Amino acid sequence: MVHERSSERRLSQSSYVGDIGAAASGPAELTPESWSALLSPRLAYFAGVARTEHVTRAAQEMQVPQSTLSRALVRLEQDLGVDLFARHGRTVSLTPAGRTFLASVERALGEVERAAESVRADADPASGKVAFGFLHTMGSETVPGLIRAFRADHPRIRFSLVQNYGEAMIERLRAGELDLCLTSPVPDAPDLVARRLDEQRLRLVVPDDHRLASRKRVRLAEAADEAFVTLEPGYGLRRITDDLCQEAGFRPRIAFEGEEAETLRGLVAAGLGVALLPPPAVPRPGVVELTVTGQRAVREIGVAWLDGHPDTPPVAAFKKFLLGRRGRLLPE
Repeated sequence: MVHERSSERRLSQSSYVGDIGAAASGPAELTPESWSALLSPRLAYFAGVARTEHVTRAAQEMQVPQSTLSRALVRLEQDLGVDLFARHGRTVSLTPAGRTFLASVERALGEVERAAESVRADADPASGKVAFGFLHTMGSETVPGLIRAFRADHPRIRFSLVQNYGEAMIERLRAGELDLCLTSPVPDAPDLVARRLDEQRLRLVVPDDHRLASRKRVRLAEAADEAFVTLEPGYGLRRITDDLCQEAGFRPRIAFEGEEAETLRGLVAAGLGVALLPPPAVPRPGVVELTVTGQRAVREIGVAWLDGHPDTPPVAAFKKFLLGRRGRLLPE
């Protein structure tokens, strides 16, 4: 028969003395949030005894003193205010409350085990995982080439890849969702470490029937009266476009804003404006790409990570690889 000692959530006066390093000086009111911290050290003991139905055998399997295990079970029942076991000499059996409790405990312990295995696997030097972010414009050629070169020496390391614009990736870096990111402009923030790796020359892209299409080079000021198609505010390339136009003496008249460079190139081909863009991975019909002269029309590419964030071996290896690609990050 189940005997309920108390329905109140109170910590027994003797609870966890010596087991978790702090003695309770008297009954203490428990908040719901403190149950997990209170019960967690006892759950594996409870599950082990429930599995064997024998305290001595469970203690031997878990390699803990039988007295420690017995005290832990008694205190667990005292703190819950419920009998979890019925005692039969040296053996025990679960009460109805114990069976109910065991089902949830086994699920919780299983989740902890899976989480531990997952983080250990991700940190494995040979087969761990790197969460890597990069700009959309680097997804078709640059990043696949980098990963291919890296995996020549680290064939089993896995990647979680995220394509996004610079500011969004920095936020995911700060949230711990990314280990490293390739971005532009190279960020300058006290909580980040960033290293410049390469630069990419920007071209003025015009329709193939445009008045400037017969030229190979152009000053940006010559496009002051043109409609521009650009990335949306918040994208690094948009900021660079605005800055270069201001440096050339005008504010660009924005006709369309988008989220992806190749979409902008398509809009240019359709005659809807001109754009400042990095070189395409594959030449796009319907447009002409002009070298900008008279000013330094480039975007710098860098790698960033969270300052003070410890690297797993796979992340450290990939970071070292990227830093070793300074000046040759981008395909020629």
